[in-house]
Amino acid sequence: MSSITLIGTGNMARTIGTLAVAGSNKVEVMGRDQSKADDLTKALGGGTTTGKWGAVPAGDIVITALLYDSVVPVVTEYGDALAGKVIVDISNPFNAGFDGLAHSEETSIAQEVAKVAPAGVSVVKAFNTIFRNVLEKGRPDVFIAGDNAQAKASVAAFIESLGLRPLDVGGLKMAHWLEGMGLVTVGLAGNGVSHWDFALGVNEFTN
Repeated sequence: MSSITLIGTGNMARTIGTLAVAGSNKVEVMGRDQSKADDLTKALGGGTTTGKWGAVPAGDIVITALLYDSVVPVVTEYGDALAGKVIVDISNPFNAGFDGLAHSEETSIAQEVAKVAPAGVSVVKAFNTIFRNVLEKGRPDVFIAGDNAQAKASVAAFIESLGLRPLDVGGLKMAHWLEGMGLVTVGLAGNGVSHWDFALGVNEFTN
């Protein structure tokens, strides 16, 4: 069982929170709008609690379920309240045309979070290649990237508690390419696949 804090009250927070409760994890919700946080807490049930915005999160794993341009500012705002935590960034920084990433450099939101996070924080990229509707009803692979092996193991255990398969793609620099994979899924949804009910994954073949 993992102890997680969801920072955010949107659709992805609700979906991950629902799976987390079903997987017998301890869940806390934090939102800038306290009433929305309270509402999500009630909707999730299962002993879910509501934290105060900016306070020290109860969860060992902190999932920033936010739009990409809010992630770094919120981590900066929380500051030392996040010390010793594992931060999971799930965001996708798409440009307005959904044909490129919003940042022009070879970086990622997760890497930018690592720059502003307090000492002792480990950052993991995860969940960004999965559409919410697939996460709600499917069993997709979850790609993860991060520099700290222990942090990745904790996140992998949490993902397994959701009934999903974690797949480690390497260090935090790989988060940039995971964001690119997120972009590829959108391109496929609009073109070759032409719907949103799919996810990228790994099929293993033996001779």
